[in-house]
Amino acid sequence: MNLKDFFKTLRMNEQKISTVLGMLVVFTVGVLIYNYFSSVNKTTKLVSEAKPEVKATIHTVKAGENLWQIAETYYNDGYKWTEISQANNLLNPDLLTEGQVLTLPEIETHQPEIAGAVTEIQKESLTQETQTPIEYTVMIGDSLWTISVKIYADGYQWTKIWEANKNQVANPDVIEPGTTLTIPR
Repeated sequence: MNLKDFFKTLRMNEQKISTVLGMLVVFTVGVLIYNYFSSVNKTTKLVSEAKPEVKATIHTVKAGENLWQIAETYYNDGYKWTEISQANNLLNPDLLTEGQVLTLPEIETHQPEIAGAVTEIQKESLTQETQTPIEYTVMIGDSLWTISVKIYADGYQWTKIWEANKNQVANPDVIEPGTTLTIPR
């Protein structure tokens, strides 16, 4: 059979081939839909394993709750949802049902040590320093934005400087070199 005969046979049976392919597509879509809905209807399976006894809290899931919200409520950290999921051996952590009982493990929270923690005496001196404004002499090329970046490390704080110096700076876009500005803290 040559190629010409093959295409002729294909053309004659085109309707049958299309019907078979259509049925195959419908069957595949049906299987996918069935699998999706059968996995959604399964309740999350809890596997009980022998674990060392850990102090835990019991939480009953309310309508619309998710693990992130529960972790924020109990641990003040939404990222702890993974520990809740692992402690309850949830197959699908996105699928919680109203009334489902979760065991919330006791999780150690690590407080980071701050290098050079501020003592009470340092706090008092910082408070005194921050209450007294400093003076800044405008140089060539300065703008309220650049001064704000130098002093506060935030250009958007230029309005503070302008508010404190409205009597000297009428237009915040134009400041004269040599002008002494009061910088609020």
